Amino acid sequence: MTQTAPNSVTVSPMDTYNQTLVSNLHPSDWQNPVATERYNLVVIGAGTAGLVTAAGAAMLGAKVALIEQHLMGGDCTNVGCVPSKAMIRSARAVQDVRQAHRFGVQVPDGVKVDFAQVMERLRRVRAEISQNDSARRIQDEYGVDIFFGKATFSGADTVMVEDQPLRFQKAAIATGSSPVQLPIEGLEEAGYLTNETVFELTECPPRLAIIGGGYIGCELAQTFQRLGSQVTLLQRGDRILQKSDPDVSELMQRLFREDGIDLKLQAQIQRVERRGHEKVIHYQQGDTAHTAVVGEILVGVGRQPNVKGLGLERVGVEADPKQGICINDYLQTTNPRIYAVGDCCMSWKFTHAADAAARILIQNALFAPLGLGRRKLSSLTMPWCTYTDPEVAHVGMSASEVAEQQDVRTFTLLLAEVDRAVTDGETDGFAKIHLAANRDQILGATVVARHAGEMISEITLAMEKGLGLGAIAQVIHPYPTQAEVIRKTADEYSLSKFTPLVKKLAATWLRWRR
Repeated sequence: MTQTAPNSVTVSPMDTYNQTLVSNLHPSDWQNPVATERYNLVVIGAGTAGLVTAAGAAMLGAKVALIEQHLMGGDCTNVGCVPSKAMIRSARAVQDVRQAHRFGVQVPDGVKVDFAQVMERLRRVRAEISQNDSARRIQDEYGVDIFFGKATFSGADTVMVEDQPLRFQKAAIATGSSPVQLPIEGLEEAGYLTNETVFELTECPPRLAIIGGGYIGCELAQTFQRLGSQVTLLQRGDRILQKSDPDVSELMQRLFREDGIDLKLQAQIQRVERRGHEKVIHYQQGDTAHTAVVGEILVGVGRQPNVKGLGLERVGVEADPKQGICINDYLQTTNPRIYAVGDCCMSWKFTHAADAAARILIQNALFAPLGLGRRKLSSLTMPWCTYTDPEVAHVGMSASEVAEQQDVRTFTLLLAEVDRAVTDGETDGFAKIHLAANRDQILGATVVARHAGEMISEITLAMEKGLGLGAIAQVIHPYPTQAEVIRKTADEYSLSKFTPLVKKLAATWLRWRR
């Protein structure tokens, strides 16, 4: 006997695109299958981590069940990477039009943004991409049993979903994360947006306050400002993008202000109140009290792991409400038969991190008898990117770690010294690469450029394969490209080896050869 999928889902506005999205990711007519006697692997959560774990294990011959309570695809497809990047693309188009005069292109006065059309395109693109994560595709192409409903551990080897027990040899928790809730007086009553609701908008807020200057807040602040909002960005610290290099923060703060964003640093929010259709934010900067009057508030201060309601205590899985499920370097929880992966347990809250870690989980949970052949999470070389304009990409040692080290050499090159960046009119940016003091070992790097996310992989590959800047300097890069900033930075390293002694020896050799 099969069961109809519970908890039918709607996504506002329920137009033809969101209907397609839901029909792919949580079909209202879905019939939960009859569970097999025992699964090699039961996966809870069908975001990136869960999908890669389930599909990958099934491809290798495992019998797998995948459970999802809401929409398959998780945050990335529904309320994260996909919709935000669709919106960012529209915002970049707006900026290109506004700056077209710099390139001798005169755009007629009166060009304006159709925000409703921007958001319609977002929904169309998201619906199209959602096919990749659809329940029918994962079931039909990979042979995964898909169950919709709430999952709870009910025994040592059993997960319950909609009153149906799923027995497992191993289990994987991939329940993701949710927006952090701020304990600000009056915020709940006034109402606010998060990344889970902001993409439902069909009208552009004329005045928008964004709380938080991390990557979520910064991406959306720049995007909404370019699409027509007057954005006030409130950051508690003394700079935005605090986990980035200080030079990144300085550059992006200047560019944000040039875009017209009202940037409030060291802003301590005291309370929020609603006045009719407006929302008033009361905040403190030093000893001075201020207010910001806006139409909407967007909270973008980070993510918290989804660990409640899983029955973890029944199976001996320890979890912290802030840090998430406790795992070791092999992704095992405190119950060695149960693993966890993705945002619910990892400090790297990126889609590509979830994907990479899921591959480790498959190996460790199913194909490492007696622990032989296990892989470590800490072995990953993890890049990340903030999709502002310009983008900020990073890999390896953090800026704070570099500052604490005494034996690090840093090589920096500005985009203004790269011909293609000059011809493109995109000279705001740089490459900064950190080496070990006495050897050609790359410890970390930051690239700031309009397509830095596409460029950082060259450095990531070099780090992963143990190649240094000397090797990058020998790689021929097409001319002219902005990626030359990396090769030219490597040239700076090569030139640094030409000490006065080396130059003197070279000159002596050449004189002898005459």
